[in-house]
Amino acid sequence: MNTQYFHTNWNYPTAMRVGPGRVSELAGACAELGIRAPLLVTDPGLAELPMLQQVLLDCGESDLKIDVFSEIKGNPTGDNVSAGVEALRAGWHDGVIAFGGGSAMDAGKAIALMAGQRRPLWDFEDEGDNFLRVDVDGMVPVVAVPTTAGTGSEVGRSSVITDTGAQVKRIIFHPRMLPSIVILDAELTLGLPATITAATGMDALSHNIEAYCSPGFHPMAEGIALEGIRLVREFLPRAVADGSDLDARQQMLVASSMGATAFQRGLGAMHALAHPLGALYDAHHGLLNAVLMPYVLQANRDAVAEPMTRLARYLGLPHEGVDGVLDWVLELRTEIGIPHSLEEIGIDNRQMKKVGQMAAADPSAGGNPRKLDAKQYSELFERALRGVV
Repeated sequence: MNTQYFHTNWNYPTAMRVGPGRVSELAGACAELGIRAPLLVTDPGLAELPMLQQVLLDCGESDLKIDVFSEIKGNPTGDNVSAGVEALRAGWHDGVIAFGGGSAMDAGKAIALMAGQRRPLWDFEDEGDNFLRVDVDGMVPVVAVPTTAGTGSEVGRSSVITDTGAQVKRIIFHPRMLPSIVILDAELTLGLPATITAATGMDALSHNIEAYCSPGFHPMAEGIALEGIRLVREFLPRAVADGSDLDARQQMLVASSMGATAFQRGLGAMHALAHPLGALYDAHHGLLNAVLMPYVLQANRDAVAEPMTRLARYLGLPHEGVDGVLDWVLELRTEIGIPHSLEEIGIDNRQMKKVGQMAAADPSAGGNPRKLDAKQYSELFERALRGVV
């Protein structure tokens, strides 16, 4: 087992405690931030699990007044955030522990943002300078503890929240939404089923690949994305094949955080499509990106020829360029059990035109290396639906 990451502390992009078993430091992390009464925001499926009960016991023994809020959906909604803010205020909580997968991360960060705000959540959507509307004194600090290796939301400055009234996912942003302390403990991911490991791992890959392909000038993010892709290639099949492989689990947590660090350079068409599909069909975000990936790579092939050539060489793929990367992605999806088409995961074509329009308007579309209009997004959606790469 590779032990080089055991009990490692990083300070990029925030304070990060990396290594198995480090969730035991959670109470101390709260104390560092002056949190005495944290609200632990988590996924409903985790709320009753032994791992969480142990965390609550440890925090209680450290005299933290801790409560649990788990009323969140897989794609968290504005109503979920409102309910969490009510719970935070009712319990006089002075901080948030975001504990779980991407939904817990996004909901927890949004709840911490809204703790003392007087404006509604949607006033802080990531458009223009809306973030200046935030009363920073009304925010509370966040400690993030991811239990899946996918979204990387633990190192993000935004939350993706579904506006159920408008049937759209909105990105809520403020620089200080970045959690103050992150704990990457692979032991917390050991119980993940292979299907979830695969879908979340492909989400991490989508972040790294889209950041790597984005045309924005950000060499640091490009370098992080390149290495993040390599980690996924090496360790995701291992994590799916053997869920108890602690080394693979830890490396995938790192790859996930790297993807979300890198995508400040930009995302692209995978996310531009995944966001409306998630809002309209309430489908798993990581799985959507996993299915969409080869179709987007194919659509962008002329615009990404040069970076794909470098990537294929870096990964040591048997074939060069876009074709080499595309072959690898298709092989990887087959190896870890990702469906080939959107149709296989319950998506239909009844809202094809609307999906295209929403994708073209999605903020992620701006980072795609090739500009696509609504009609082209609808056509891309149709190919992914039918499984025609």
